[in-house]
Amino acid sequence: MTNDGRIFREAWIAGVGKHCPGEPKPGYVAPWDDTPEWERQCAAAVYGQVRDFVQVSAGSTAKLSRGQKGRFVALCWIAQTYKHIEAPKPGYVADWDDLPKWQQETDADIFEHIERTV
Repeated sequence: MTNDGRIFREAWIAGVGKHCPGEPKPGYVAPWDDTPEWERQCAAAVYGQVRDFVQVSAGSTAKLSRGQKGRFVALCWIAQTYKHIEAPKPGYVADWDDLPKWQQETDADIFEHIERTV
């Protein structure tokens, strides 16, 4: 489970580096060991949700658009956030259309990275 979370986190950091304009907030690019425990648990769970989705779809997820892939990651993240935080900050649970473009692209990158590892 820890490795799954690390893979998710590394894909997140890579996406932030690629898509986030300007200097990202330090928390966005903090290494795994400096990531809060609730985020580690969310990362591992969402990795598992994406992995399972790819597997039960027999690889048909390759036919999804980047937007569909990113939405899946974002929705899974929202559910996990609510699981771990009673009253999360609005930005933690923002709907897909309210996320900045860089975050949408990063979420799609995460899905595709996990898809390749399955």
